[in-house]
Amino acid sequence: MTEVLEHVDGRAVVTDLDYGTKNVNVQLRDPAIFSPRLECQTSYPIDLIKLILDVKGPAWVCDEITRDEDPDYVALHLEKEMRAYFRFEDFVGKRILDFGCGSGASTMLLAKMFPKSEIVGIELEKDLVQIARRRLQHYAFENVRFVESPIGTNVPVELGSFDLIVLSAVYEHLLPDERKVVLPKLWSVLNASGVLFLNQTPHRWFPLELHTTSLPLINYLPDGLTLKASRKFSPRVNKDDSWEFLLRAGIRGATVREIKRLLQDAQMLRPTLTGLSDRVDLWFLTTNPDNMKLLKQSARLVLKSINAVTGIAIVPELTLAFRKP
Repeated sequence: MTEVLEHVDGRAVVTDLDYGTKNVNVQLRDPAIFSPRLECQTSYPIDLIKLILDVKGPAWVCDEITRDEDPDYVALHLEKEMRAYFRFEDFVGKRILDFGCGSGASTMLLAKMFPKSEIVGIELEKDLVQIARRRLQHYAFENVRFVESPIGTNVPVELGSFDLIVLSAVYEHLLPDERKVVLPKLWSVLNASGVLFLNQTPHRWFPLELHTTSLPLINYLPDGLTLKASRKFSPRVNKDDSWEFLLRAGIRGATVREIKRLLQDAQMLRPTLTGLSDRVDLWFLTTNPDNMKLLKQSARLVLKSINAVTGIAIVPELTLAFRKP
């Protein structure tokens, strides 16, 4: 059976396959629109696919679906990176906050990794919370709930405190002034000996700006020149996009120094529990082993040499964990 889901910007053709799976093929009305993925397979029910299409649009429907169903996507990063920093058994029976959970993909993955912990996902955008709650119905996890936040720079006081706070692909989307408020606030609701974990945030000083524009060297340009170069040379940036829009999209990423400055008395953990030696090894562990293998191996050697000499890990994304005294 095939069902066509229409959207103003295109359509999604959903075809039933064996064993309850479906194939989703996206057709965009404007082929110039950027889309990370136009086809995927899923176990989602048709109403959840349609909800994601309506909220996220056809260009992003498959990306959103695969965020929690593809083991080589968000799950690959989240689990391997977390295991490098701390032991999952330490959080049995504990409380976990997924801050800025979006549509709930990361929260579903956390529920699988921490089945005996209480997990709260909090998100500002109402439409994304709607997807998250429908996702939760699909998976039927009993240890998860979602909260719609009235303001993006606060944690409702009634939620209490937490033992693990996760910001997965979140920090880069906060504006500079918001970061100064959000991180100290999250630190204040983290219990003693708890961990704040942050990942998939672009490194501000990496030579390639991979997150928003896919352009080289613009991380080193002043803001005005970066805006002009992004508008002119990036196929992912529109000519009328504002600087604030690009900041919200994550163009400037973050630095270790910036984050440490916002966390009082934080103990920065090392990713060594799974036999790694530094964050360069951790980055290499989560890359696609078959994609540009020789180039990545060469890059790893160069980056490890820089790290050995300077103590600075120049990797594409920040993956950091901080323990509270």
